[in-house]
Amino acid sequence: MKPRSRPTLVRRLVSGLATLVVLAVVVVANRPMVAAGSEALHTYQINRQAYKEKFGHWARLSVPHGFRVNAIHAALLHTGKVLIVAGSGNNRDAFEQESFRTVIYDPATEKFTEVETPTDVFCAGHTFLPNGNLLIAGGTKSYEVLEADVEHPAGVMKIKNESPDGGPRKFAKGTPLVSATGYVYRTRTDVTVPAAKKMTHGSTTTVHAGEAEVWVDAAIKGDRAIVREPAQYTLQGLSGIDARNLYGVADKITREKQEYGGDKTSYEFDPVLQKYVRTGDMRDHRWYPSLVGLTSGDILAVSGLDEFGRILPGRNERYLPKEKRWVAAPELKRYFPTYPGLHLMADGKVFYSGSNSGYGSDTEGRIPGIWDVKRNRFREVPGLRDPRMTETSSSVMLPPAQDQRVMLLGGGGIGESEESTRRTAIVDLDVKSPAYLPGPDLPRPARYLSTVVLPDDTVLTTGGSSGYRGGKYRGRERSELFNSQIYRPADNAFVTTAESTVGRNYHSEAILLPDGRVITMGGDPLYDRTGKNAGTFEQRIEVFSPPYLFGGKRPVVTGGPEQLTRGEKARFSTPDTARIATARLLKPSSVTHVTDTDQRSVALALKRSAGAVEVTVPEKAGLVPSGWYMLFLVDNKGVPSVARWVRVS
Repeated sequence: MKPRSRPTLVRRLVSGLATLVVLAVVVVANRPMVAAGSEALHTYQINRQAYKEKFGHWARLSVPHGFRVNAIHAALLHTGKVLIVAGSGNNRDAFEQESFRTVIYDPATEKFTEVETPTDVFCAGHTFLPNGNLLIAGGTKSYEVLEADVEHPAGVMKIKNESPDGGPRKFAKGTPLVSATGYVYRTRTDVTVPAAKKMTHGSTTTVHAGEAEVWVDAAIKGDRAIVREPAQYTLQGLSGIDARNLYGVADKITREKQEYGGDKTSYEFDPVLQKYVRTGDMRDHRWYPSLVGLTSGDILAVSGLDEFGRILPGRNERYLPKEKRWVAAPELKRYFPTYPGLHLMADGKVFYSGSNSGYGSDTEGRIPGIWDVKRNRFREVPGLRDPRMTETSSSVMLPPAQDQRVMLLGGGGIGESEESTRRTAIVDLDVKSPAYLPGPDLPRPARYLSTVVLPDDTVLTTGGSSGYRGGKYRGRERSELFNSQIYRPADNAFVTTAESTVGRNYHSEAILLPDGRVITMGGDPLYDRTGKNAGTFEQRIEVFSPPYLFGGKRPVVTGGPEQLTRGEKARFSTPDTARIATARLLKPSSVTHVTDTDQRSVALALKRSAGAVEVTVPEKAGLVPSGWYMLFLVDNKGVPSVARWVRVS
């Protein structure tokens, strides 16, 4: 038989092109089937045991519609339940309707419960007290008003009282003040002005005017009532000596943007009663403050915006738990941007990592350092790469806490910058001259990255975005990061884990649960996926099961004391004595805006005996602050037990 001649090059090209066209038509016609097949394959892959052993597994939590809230704050209570706080949830309508929400989730029963929320604790500060209550302080007194929406010129007015007689003077909301040019401005709220004080120095007596601040709004719209220079104003309706002694002064009254205003209410949330219990008010109104526990058991509150949206100029205060009241701390004057990342050190000092949420000066208070809170001395810590990108970064005390190493991860440029960094940095606070050294880079540039210390001495990092609030980043309209990874301090390296399915950025949280899983919530993108419309707050909840939960049979803690004492030993029974490798105390998280001053893992000295292990709690209160902890026993394969709750004092 005569062999067929080989087709010409042109014929072969035409034939190949025709085949590609036919295949393309087939794929397009069957796109739903192809997509479904791809999704089915992906689902099969991520649910294989071998995959989960290596990468872990994500699962959506079923949240009943009535319990879906905007998770702004979250904390793990010593009852094992998760406190999810929205307040007004970054929703002006909810704020104006006084619709404030708090939900409790019980991982053991999968049930949700609504809790009455008395005021708007949106963007408050919080930390755990030694008794296990969660101190929640500050919040929102007023929402921001963008410049384009400010119709009436407004500003902060100081009402002065130069009379030491007659006591304080009260002025109702709407009280008019008149400028020298005849424009009228009305007080936005009631205001009480204290009397002047007489001060005697030797034979000389002076009078210091009493004063109180209040917002005022011009009676007319537009620019005519704008005042850009300091001026004095007359309180309308006063006469005689009152007219001379009582008056207003303001630096400016404009149509500039009005920032969020802080609240001064304070609560202890009781995990057992599941209710907010009012304490004494804060000395200052605070929005976006950080609260950190000290070795004395007192709580220090720093930074925040005041009731008029101004950054507090280093004016800090203490909470006295036994007296349930706040006191001024002028001896600890120190300026920080809002939500500074603070970590209590073993020696009682406080380390400021440099992480912050952004409000405040773009230069002052941004350098990391060690704060001696007994002497109010601050020692700067150098060496940070990309030092101008600490805004919306994360910081975490690496496990175990005895190593006294803090890691800073990611971050972005100041303000609404689209730029972010892959940089991580680690500082050893135990050396003579602490300085940041480079850590391994993140897989991608990241802001709002959640960090969770795990019982096997590793750290899960998840969520975040490359752009500001999940928005634009280098040509892309959306920039959420679905990749997750685990940092292994022993190897100084990240290992890849399974990808999450829900994007998280601003206003998101991740918390370790007593069963060793990690719950993730929240996410508040600025825009939708088109980049043109307002974003929608993410109310879906995901739970991550780390690889260690697929590593074999878990060790079990069958008995032991609930109360532990620093410096002393305690015995816990377990049938798995032979394979127990480590024991860890993990302090439960209390997190907002990726700021968590509570989270830490403390290594316990371990001694095995028949049917039990004996552990020794470290002596230093700075290493093991008083309070509730999760005790995990971890086997020689890195598999942890379910946690047992213990209280350390």
